[in-house]
Amino acid sequence: MTTDTAAELDLLDRKILNVVQTAIPLVETPYAAVAESVGASEDEVLRRLTELRGKHVLRQMSAIFDTRRLGYKSSLVAMRFSPERLPEGARIINEHPGVSHNYERTHEYNLWFTLAVPPAETLDETVEELARKAHAEAYRMLPTIHFFKVGVNFDMMAEETSAFNYSPSAVEGWQTPLPLTDFDIACIRELQNDLPMEHRPFKGMAERLGVTEAQLLAKAQELIDRKLMRRFSAVLHHRRAGFKANVMVVWRVPQEKGQEIGQQMAAFPQVSHCYQRPVYPDWPYSHFTMIHAVTRQRCEEIARQISQKTGVTDYAMLFSVREWKKTRVKYFA
Repeated sequence: MTTDTAAELDLLDRKILNVVQTAIPLVETPYAAVAESVGASEDEVLRRLTELRGKHVLRQMSAIFDTRRLGYKSSLVAMRFSPERLPEGARIINEHPGVSHNYERTHEYNLWFTLAVPPAETLDETVEELARKAHAEAYRMLPTIHFFKVGVNFDMMAEETSAFNYSPSAVEGWQTPLPLTDFDIACIRELQNDLPMEHRPFKGMAERLGVTEAQLLAKAQELIDRKLMRRFSAVLHHRRAGFKANVMVVWRVPQEKGQEIGQQMAAFPQVSHCYQRPVYPDWPYSHFTMIHAVTRQRCEEIARQISQKTGVTDYAMLFSVREWKKTRVKYFA
C-alpha cells in the first residue's frame, strides 16, 4: 500500500471494508451479519470499524439515494479561478449545502464540483449566484445526459478499484421524481445519517420516527425496490485507504457511437463513474470516466486500455490536486 494508514490495515480490516462498501445488511443487528460474513465476532467488527473511522479510512455508512428520483436537480459544474483566488472561491462554493464533491483539478477550469438543489430551487440561477459570489472567471454546467455507471468500490484485497455496474439510466423514468409521503421523507432524513456503532444501530432512528425497527427496515427495503435508494453502504476516504490517485478522464466520442462506447467504458471495473454530458464549442468532450488507483501511473495505464478498447484517442486526464469537500447531500434537511 502507499500510505502509512493503509499499511496498518490487516487482512480482517480489509475484509470488513470490502463487505461494508458493497452493502450493509438491512437487519436489526447489521454488524453481527457483517461479522458472520468475515468470520469474526460482532464486538471485534464494531471495534475495528470504530478505529477505521477514527483513522479517517471509513468516511460514512448510510443510505445512498438517487437525487433525481427524490425530485432534486443536479449537475457537475466546472469553474475557472485565478490561482490566488481559488482557495477562497472553493470555500464559498463549499458553503452551499447542495455541494457534495468539490475538487481542484489539473485543467484551465480548475474547480469541479457537483451541486444538487431541491425542487423549489432553480439549478441555473443557483450556479450563476455561486459564480458571482465566488468571483469565478468563467463556469460551465455539465449535467448528466446519460448514466452508464455509478458506484465506486475499492477492493482492499486486490488494491484495485472494483466498481459494480449500476446505471440509473437503465431505470425507466430515471429523471422523473417519484411521489413521496411524509413518512418517506422522514425515513430518508434518518437513513441518510451516519450509522451509529451500536449493537442495534437502527433502534434510535426507529424510535425518533415512532415505529419499530422492523417497520423502518421494511421501509428502507421499499425505498431500494422503488429505486429511490441505490444501496445502504460505506464510503471510504480513498487516499487513506491507499488509493492516492484519482482522475477524471474526459473523452471526445462521436455522437453516433455515444451509447456503444459509453457501455464499453463502463464495463471496465476500474471505472467507478461513467457519464455522458453536453458538449460546447470550447468543450468537445462528451464522456466522463472516473478512475481511482493506488498510483498516478496506474490511472494512466487504465486510460490507455480504455482508449485501445474503444478506439477513442482524443481524451484529457484531469487529475485531482486537492479535495476541498466530499460528503453526501442532506436531503429534505
